[in-house]
Amino acid sequence: MRPKILVTREVFDETLEYLREHCDVDANQEDMALAPDALMKRLADKEGVICSLTDRIDAALLERCPKLKVVANIAVGYNNIDVPACSARGIMATNTPGVLDDSTADLAWTLMLGAARRITEVERYVRNGEWKGWRLKQWLGIDVHHATLGIIGMGRIGQAIARRAAGFDMRVLYHNRKRVDEEIERKLNTRWVSLDELLGKSDFVVLQVPYSPETHHLIGAAQLSKMKRNAILINSTRGGVVDDQALISALRNGTIRAAGLDVFENEPKLNPAFLDLDNVVLAPHIGSSTEATRCAMAMTAAKNAVAVLIGSTPPNLINAEAIRS
Repeated sequence: MRPKILVTREVFDETLEYLREHCDVDANQEDMALAPDALMKRLADKEGVICSLTDRIDAALLERCPKLKVVANIAVGYNNIDVPACSARGIMATNTPGVLDDSTADLAWTLMLGAARRITEVERYVRNGEWKGWRLKQWLGIDVHHATLGIIGMGRIGQAIARRAAGFDMRVLYHNRKRVDEEIERKLNTRWVSLDELLGKSDFVVLQVPYSPETHHLIGAAQLSKMKRNAILINSTRGGVVDDQALISALRNGTIRAAGLDVFENEPKLNPAFLDLDNVVLAPHIGSSTEATRCAMAMTAAKNAVAVLIGSTPPNLINAEAIRS
């Protein structure tokens, strides 16, 4: 008997074709997020689920899904999944690392360059028909080249961001819970510093850490006050890593120059005060949103799920303890 799997949000046709080779597929191709009760009802008789970061896979849901063997997240982060609850039930949880590193790094640079050169402001200026001619001091931004870049979180994406800095002749500092290998530091021409030193010396601060209780409001009012007044903060990792209200106050008061944000607390219900600020570039959580990358993410999640359902260990298992349960 073929295993049953639920796909909670719209995916690509090739992803469904692959899944249908191995499973009976229930796919929510209308791409409307399932309410908790609807998700629970559709998942009750399934052995697998391919979910997104908008789906909360918690203990209450798992309790109602006795056949479930695998939760395959289409994302690198997995704070939407109660991993200990999965492990306690012998349910394997997986993510999609690696395939989105470069696209997400590109987006961080897009925000950095856009904020430095005030791109969203000047585009509105042109579209509104306000441009009447050239002036020497018109729309002055700041240089990215030869500036100091501080990266908080030197995992795969952080390293991809650092590699791109070489083309701008930037000095690169980083802060991580532990230093990366010296060989990586040499290749990236970077050095580890304390968080306070990074904040105080960097012209651009880019966040690339996972969200967890330990990183909740990692950047708040105290940390923002340690940054240069001309500095720019980039958050392209997860909402909640930054205290959004503290950031709004810092942008209003000139504590820092500007920000570029792809993620927010309580998204998509971002703090409306952001919309009143000119010195922030806003994007709707599109860090990995290129056709090739999102397709690769969906296929990676599908292969993770199928591996479990045919009795193998998935390549991107995040809770090895589930195997021993």
